[in-house]
Parts: sequence; C-alpha cells; structure tokens
Amino acid sequence: MANERKINHLPEHGPLDENGREILLSLKNVDITFGKGDNAVKAVKNASFDVYKGETFSLVGESGSGKTTIGRAVIRVNPCAAGEIQYKGVRISGKTTHSLDRDVIRNIQMIFQDPAASLNERATVDYIISEGLYNFKLYENEEDRIRKVENMIHEVGLLPEHLTRYPHEFSGGQRQRIGIARAMVMEPEMVIADEPISALDVSIRAQVLNLLKKFQRERGTTYLFIAHDLSIVRFISDRIGVIYKGDIVEIAEAEELFDYPLHPYTRSLISAIPIPDPILEKNKVLFTYDPSVHDYSEKQPHLVDIGHNHYVFGSEKEIQEYKAIREKGEKLKSITIRDGNEPETEAQPQQETGGEEFILDTPLHDTGAKWYSILSFFLPLIGLIAGVIFRKHNYIRNYKACKKGALAGLITFAAIVLFFALMLILVVV
Repeated sequence: MANERKINHLPEHGPLDENGREILLSLKNVDITFGKGDNAVKAVKNASFDVYKGETFSLVGESGSGKTTIGRAVIRVNPCAAGEIQYKGVRISGKTTHSLDRDVIRNIQMIFQDPAASLNERATVDYIISEGLYNFKLYENEEDRIRKVENMIHEVGLLPEHLTRYPHEFSGGQRQRIGIARAMVMEPEMVIADEPISALDVSIRAQVLNLLKKFQRERGTTYLFIAHDLSIVRFISDRIGVIYKGDIVEIAEAEELFDYPLHPYTRSLISAIPIPDPILEKNKVLFTYDPSVHDYSEKQPHLVDIGHNHYVFGSEKEIQEYKAIREKGEKLKSITIRDGNEPETEAQPQQETGGEEFILDTPLHDTGAKWYSILSFFLPLIGLIAGVIFRKHNYIRNYKACKKGALAGLITFAAIVLFFALMLILVVV
C-alpha cells in the first residue's frame, strides 16, 4: 500500500490479461455504502469487473440498482467502503497524491444524465468547454485554445456562433452535445457516460450515439456506458454487465448475453424490451423475475466464469445448472409471443369487473366539484340539463353533483311555493 501511494503519475499502458487485452479500468470487490451504523445502506456489493482499452462496456439495470453509484465511484465522487478501483493497474480509489489525482481527472471524464443540470447556466458555452483546458493548461496560447474549442464544437454538430450563448438558449439535445464537447476536448482515454440519452427525444438519441461511436473510432476512446434500455445497449456495446440491487449478476459479450441470458433477472430485462409491432407487443408474455427462487441461506453466491467469457452470479448448484445450459449451445428464448387465438386469461377478470377500465375511461376533468351542486341548486332546470350532458359523456362525478344540487334546489323551491300558497289560503279565509 505504501508503494502505491508513492505513484505520482499513471503509466502509459495498463496491464494485459491472459488474452493480451489491455485492462484500462478494474474494479476489485468494491463495496459502496451510504450512511453509518444502523442506517447504513450498501448500494454496491462486491462489484468486480474489468474494462478493456477501446471497448464499450455497458452497465445495465433498473433504477436504484447501483449503476450511477459505480460510475461516480470511478471518478472518486463516491468513496469505496471496501475493495479498490484501479486505472492502468494503479489504485485510484482512496487517498492519492495530488499529481496522480490530476492525471486521473485528465484521463477520465464523465457525461451526465441531465444535460440541463450539468451545465453552468451563468457561463457561456465557450467557457464551459474551455474550463478543462484552463485548469490543465492544455493549450499553448489563446489562439490555440480558440482553435481547439471551435474544432470540438464543430465535431459535435454545433456552430462557432453558439460559443457566445448560454445553456438555457439550447434544446436538450444541443445541451447534451455541449456536455460531450466539454468532456471530449480534454482528449480523455475513458468516458463514463451516465445514461446520456435517456433525457433526449428518440430522434436525437441516434445522433448522440453516433457521435460517441465517432469519437471511439477516431480516438480509441473507452466507454463505461450506464443505461437501463437494453435495446440501445445491445447495438453499441462490446460487453454488458447486468446489476441488480448492488450485485453484478451477469457479464458477457453483447451477443452472448442476448443469446444465452442465464440469470433470470437478465431474462426479465430482455423480455421487457418493447417490440415495434403493436400486435406482437400486445401478445407478448413478460418474464417476471422473482428473487425468492434463489436459496442463499446456506452458502453465499459468487460471480463465476462459466466459460465463453461469460460470468454469472449464483450458488454452486445454480452455477452448475448455468454451465449445463450453456454447454448445450441452444439459444435461450427470453421473449414469448402468445398465440393470437389464445384467450387473454389475465385480461378477462379486468373486463368482468370493469374496475381498471372504468378508471382509465374516466375523463380528466370529472371532479364533481361543489360549484356544480351550488349552481344546480339555484338553477335546477339548467343543472338537470347539464347533468344529462355530463352523463352522456361519462362525466359521472359531475353528473352526480349536478343531480344532487338540482334535486335539492327543486325540493327547496317546491317547499317555498307550498309555504306561500298555504299562507295565501289562510289570509283569504
């Protein structure tokens, strides 16, 4: 440990694995905990994986599973409670020297999920992109800085005149391009992309993904891509890691993972991918993950390589079952389409009771406000007419309010007329 602390700069190359691939980033048994004592929450548990130079390693899982927590730990925002994070074989988690810290910041950049919140609204685009250049003196003179910024703004598809504007003058897609330009102008070796397209329109997502792949082709950039949409991840990733409630449950190459999703949670994520055909989507049977199928009461599960560079999380018994399934070589079917002639048994109870459909069919402004009752009380005939119209268009609450007010008004007016009639009779007599 003492020798590691003396390292002041990152080496030019990282260590090689048994296949000769350069390991750029390595997580070794990383735990990340928030809070202390009885209130402590372990967000990430014993996470271990490698990211190779020049690849796109995607980390996928549902919201709250720990994806962003790991990404923020790599850039040292979240401290590690146990284990360590290495970059090019050098430990970068915990205490480091000032010079090593600057090397890490220079080489690892992050693209954030929210393009609006991640940009300084009071700074011009020129300053936002140039901030890293200023901090690390990555330019020879002012002309060189301007040239680098203009070249980068051009590469991300914006114009030089945009440099004098402020973030609030841009759309979401343009803001994300500014965030990409801010990261890429530093010429980092690795970029943590934390759901960079989730806040964007579908038409803009492909443009941003193509932009990221362009930088990877031209500069050899390595990506740790954090996402929850497997349909996107499949086509941009070299390898995919699946995380569930802080545990890495499966790691494999992209096509390997989709062909052989061995862990049931991975199967549930794949089955949730929408199908463009509305008829097929309607008849699709979702695979639901139930954590209770695992029995980890006696022995703790581990992430094990079952061959084919495929890692799965499970007990010894489960690992043997996963190996047997994989060795058969038969692709697993995660998405099942129900035969269109089969009755939709799950939907029938809803149709009989009508509870859910009644709620869905209720108009948005069917509030049954007191004003309907009050107005109908003073104008009962108009209230009855309004009630008939409301009922015809399924505004049931408004109809009941008008009916209640109109009936009360009619009874009251009838009582008043009867009272005066009796008084008149008494006077005449």
